[in-house]
Amino acid sequence: MFGDPDRSRQIAYSAACIGLITLGSWISIPCIPVPFTLQTLFVLLTGMVMKRYAVIPVSLYVILGALGLPLFHNGIAGIGVLMGPTGGYLTGFIVAAFITGLAYEHASRPIRICGLVFATLAIYASGIGWLMFSLGRDFLPALYAGALPFIVGDAIKAGAAYLIAERLP
Repeated sequence: MFGDPDRSRQIAYSAACIGLITLGSWISIPCIPVPFTLQTLFVLLTGMVMKRYAVIPVSLYVILGALGLPLFHNGIAGIGVLMGPTGGYLTGFIVAAFITGLAYEHASRPIRICGLVFATLAIYASGIGWLMFSLGRDFLPALYAGALPFIVGDAIKAGAAYLIAERLP
């Protein structure tokens, strides 16, 4: 690390992003089967700031939570969380961070906005797929429980992340 400011910056950003995603998970409104949280805001911001390397802190977040650190919503932890109804969303965060990061490597605003949309859709796809598997639901009930209640909130979070990232250097 000594003499390599880019690597040091990546490590510092990774730690900060893990902390922010954790903070977002603690800001939670309980709902069944999936709570409302601010995690997606910080996952998208991680992609915006760290570009394709956003996969690193988001993956570490999921791994550390699975290993038992109380990082997930409401301070829960463990591999059981990944096996429960929210596991698909948590693993979808990794894909979403990568998609957002790739989009933010371009200066084009339409590409960046499309990246945010596709990243959010990746979270939904992963989450709904896992809800169908883990709870034994069909597609429409999983869609109604796992995506529809969150669309407006996620659109607001994506817009907020976009506005925040526009002001970052």
